[in-house]
Amino acid sequence: MSDETTPICSAKGCRTAAVWVLAWNNPKIHTPERRKTWIACEEHREHLSQFLGVRGFLKDVVPLADWESAGNA
Repeated sequence: MSDETTPICSAKGCRTAAVWVLAWNNPKIHTPERRKTWIACEEHREHLSQFLGVRGFLKDVVPLADWESAGNA
């Protein structure tokens, strides 16, 4: 269950609370240091990681709590 402040998984149609951050960038349009993010629930972490990884976009996968505590939120 989630409320309005709970981050929700980026997978299409998923309404589960996110627990992972997938940091990525598209080198054709982003500078090397730029990081876009998708957030994922446990179930969709691997699928979204593979989607980004196959394209060479995936840079890092970290727990959401660690990402937020590092000041990236």
